[in-house]
Amino acid sequence: MIAVLKRMVMIVAIVFAGVGGAHAGATLLQVDVLNDDGSLRESHSYTLDDLRAVSAEGFETNTIWTEGVQQFKGVALSTLLEQLNVSGGQLQAVAINDYSVTIPITDAIAGGPIVAYERNGASMSVRNKGPLWIVYPYDRDPSYQTEAVYSRSIWQLEKIIVSK
Repeated sequence: MIAVLKRMVMIVAIVFAGVGGAHAGATLLQVDVLNDDGSLRESHSYTLDDLRAVSAEGFETNTIWTEGVQQFKGVALSTLLEQLNVSGGQLQAVAINDYSVTIPITDAIAGGPIVAYERNGASMSVRNKGPLWIVYPYDRDPSYQTEAVYSRSIWQLEKIIVSK
């Protein structure tokens, strides 16, 4: 019950304050890497500043959730996994409302999806699919324009679990 209340307070704070400024030092993304037996090998917490410190990638694309071409900036999923020394398994991406999706690690390629922290040059609020959104360059390759890929494009991302 306390965990649920803490999560609700965090969501309300982000909705009303946005992601910038005061939340730049708050943890936005937790990445847990599991051992083969499912036990926790390591856990990493990223603030907005941490994510911005990683080499940024960006692209312009249309999405099925927005109008017109959108510009996204963030950390390539492949770069994030390289930093963690992860090369196999699958990803479970979890949103702040506990919605989760499974993403094959094979999606994490150069020129592929990013963990976006900006859309059209601004941080994204919870109301606008933020503060983090896994976005694929949908216009770059028709294989990214499928229901399977759209279902992996999780917004309000707060956690990634890497498992075998």
